[in-house]
Amino acid sequence: MISGVSSGAIAGVLYAYGFPPAEILQLIKELSIFQIVRPAFGKIGLLHLDEVDKLYRKHLGDAPRFEDLKIPVVISATEMNEGVTAYFSSGVLIKPLIASSAVPILYHPIQYEGKLLNDGGLLNNLPVEPLLNNCDVKIGVHVNPINHQAHVSSLRGMIERTVLLAINNNVKLRLPLLDLLLEPQDLRYYRLSSFRKADEIFEIGYRHTMQMKRHLLHLLEKSV
Repeated sequence: MISGVSSGAIAGVLYAYGFPPAEILQLIKELSIFQIVRPAFGKIGLLHLDEVDKLYRKHLGDAPRFEDLKIPVVISATEMNEGVTAYFSSGVLIKPLIASSAVPILYHPIQYEGKLLNDGGLLNNLPVEPLLNNCDVKIGVHVNPINHQAHVSSLRGMIERTVLLAINNNVKLRLPLLDLLLEPQDLRYYRLSSFRKADEIFEIGYRHTMQMKRHLLHLLEKSV
């Protein structure tokens, strides 16, 4: 079972649909940064995610549902009006998936099922709770370690920094609920929008996970 938020929701859904990791990397590389920084005039947010919607529909079908996935997936988003985490695991897939990675202020929120949704990481960037009663082994993946030597020099950079600092605090609260955490420290040198460095980021994550292989296998052996 996969519980994902923001980039974790994207990777989780594509993997659960049937795409192997190398193909997921290629799909992300096909998405130009210029496609997702188009202004959202008159919206509650600076930019829109229309091109991301098109990318999902191209590869997942025009109206995919959670039930189409080969592995159960739970997607988290923040309900902005109520100030709570909203979990989605059935029905229409694309709306919750887009909402889960819509960084507040930077991207306009998504209206779905009467809810106003933004990036789920705002309140819960390590959504382990849906796994607690469903999985014997709970492995967390956190890809936003803090760079304490960062230099913020733009509005966009300030928004990204604010989000990262906020979500790192709520990650710490959930670490005791995990059996293992994968957190490649070298990723602290990359920004949220470093799409052109996707190959480097992928390789860092792969190397780190392979270094943790014996711990992963040990957990699996214990659970049998």
